[in-house]
Amino acid sequence: MSRIVDLTSPIDPDDLKHIPANMPDLAQVIAPKVDYQTHDVWGRELMVASFGCDPDDLPGREGPAGEILREISTHCGTHVDAPLHSGRLCEGRPARTISDVSLEELYRPGMVLDVRQWARPGEAISVEALRKAVEAIGRDIEQGDAVLIRTGQERYAIGEPLYFNYPGMSGEGTRYLTGRGATVLGTDAIGWDRPIPAMRRAYQETGDARHIWDGHYAIQDKEALIVQQLVNLAALPPTGFMVGFFPLRLTGTSASPARAVAFVDD
Repeated sequence: MSRIVDLTSPIDPDDLKHIPANMPDLAQVIAPKVDYQTHDVWGRELMVASFGCDPDDLPGREGPAGEILREISTHCGTHVDAPLHSGRLCEGRPARTISDVSLEELYRPGMVLDVRQWARPGEAISVEALRKAVEAIGRDIEQGDAVLIRTGQERYAIGEPLYFNYPGMSGEGTRYLTGRGATVLGTDAIGWDRPIPAMRRAYQETGDARHIWDGHYAIQDKEALIVQQLVNLAALPPTGFMVGFFPLRLTGTSASPARAVAFVDD
């Protein structure tokens, strides 16, 4: 029998107050704004208007509750990036959208690469670190694997500075994983690449454009699906489990929020 491990980060509008002033765009990937519609105001008025009844006809004088989500991105919370997110072309062809991706492609054998001992805040995870993490598992990456990168971000709550100064992947590291057969790439950080301030600083200091979002741009060369904001990777074995990423069935988008679940045989 399989044990189910939820790898999905909660989406809590209260987290918006922790967004750093120099990274305002992160608000879109953390949580939406929510209008809470209550039983005793909105719900009661809805039922009275819909049925022509008196409020006293309703149990407890209440109607249904509801919520309106505002300013929610397709990249909010734990989400799957389709190839389209990285560019219009992938492997020289029109990049696929999230609705082009089958569920079979998102239900894959999983591997957890534990790179915590080599990961540094705001820096790229080296290919050597990835190679050592693979060697520690005792089996190579196989075609069609979902490779999940454990950077150690579970140590930090969203209000802590190091939560936003996470280790990230470079183009070189991304190509190493896709070149060995990984078709799903996941991370416990809020982004696949290094934080934007770190990439911007490296670009301005060197003038080298390869520092700009190179982890994502690498998907243009070799297709893979990227999953960000995973949690509970510590609850998984290094390998020997299946993992599924189940996105909303949105049409033509570059990403979708998803429920990420691992199935571990005990």
